Amino acid sequence: MPGPQSEPETERSGQPAGPSNLALRILSAAILAPLALTTAYIGDWPFALFWMLAALAVLWEWIKLIAGPGHVLMFSSCGSAIAVAALVEWRDRPITALLLVGLGVFASLIFAPRPWQLWITAGIGYAGAMLLAPMFLRADPDYGWAALALLFAVVWTTDVLGYFIGRLIGGPKLCPAISPKKTWSGAVAGAIGALIAAAVLAREFGSYNAYAWGGIGLLLSIAAQLGDLLESWIKRRFGAKDASQLIPGHGGVMDRLDGFWAAALVACLLGIARGGLHNPGLGLLVW
Repeated sequence: MPGPQSEPETERSGQPAGPSNLALRILSAAILAPLALTTAYIGDWPFALFWMLAALAVLWEWIKLIAGPGHVLMFSSCGSAIAVAALVEWRDRPITALLLVGLGVFASLIFAPRPWQLWITAGIGYAGAMLLAPMFLRADPDYGWAALALLFAVVWTTDVLGYFIGRLIGGPKLCPAISPKKTWSGAVAGAIGALIAAAVLAREFGSYNAYAWGGIGLLLSIAAQLGDLLESWIKRRFGAKDASQLIPGHGGVMDRLDGFWAAALVACLLGIARGGLHNPGLGLLVW
C-alpha cells in the first residue's frame, strides 16, 4: 500500500529520491492510504470494488511487463475472470471465486503466446491472490476489519521505517543483486517496528494476545519484504524500473502492493489453516 518506498534511493527512476519525488510519494500516500482504510472499514461492495480495481491494474501491469503493450484480448479474457471472482466473493462464495481465478489461468493458457504462457499464468495467480487474500480476510464477520487493520499497520510500518532508517543508517546491502538500495538496517528496523505496531494494535482492538500479534507482525513484515524483493527481481528480469506510472512518485500498483500482496497472502493462508475459509480473521487473530 502507499508509503515511502523502502529504499534509500529509488532504483526505479535511476535517480536519487529527491525532495520533489518524495513529496509526490507523500501526496499519493495521503490520498490512497485513507481510501484503502475507509473501504476496509466499510467492507461490502466498496471494499470489493477497491480490490477488484487493484487486481485488474496489477494484471494489466504484469501482462504489459511480460508481453508488452497491446494484448487487449489476453487482458480482457483473464481480467474478466478476476472481475467476476471479485463479484462472487463479495457474495460470500470463496470456493467459486477460487475456481474463477483458475478459469483465468485456463484463459491465459489459451490466449498467451507460448513463450509467455508460464509467466502470464503466474500473473493470474499473482493478481488473484491480490484480490482474494484481503477479501477472504475481510469477509470474516467478526474479525475482518481487525485483520485488515493489522495488515495495513504491519506493511506500512515496515515500508516507512525501512525507507527512513535505511536512508539514515545505511550499511550492508540486503540483496544487492536484486535491489541494490535496500539495506539490512532498514529491513531489521522495519521488522522490529512491525512487531511493536502489531503488539500495540492488539491492545487497541481489545484483549487479544499481544505476544501472538507481535509474532504475526514479525512474520508478515518478513513476508512483505520478500514480496518486495520478488517484484524487484521480476522487473529486473524483464528490464523495467517500474511496473507502470499509474501512481505519481511510486510507479505502478504492483510497485506499491508488492509487500502487501505477500503479507496478505501469508496472513490469509495462516488464517484459513486455523479458522477455515469462512473465518480466516479468527484463525489469524485469536490465539
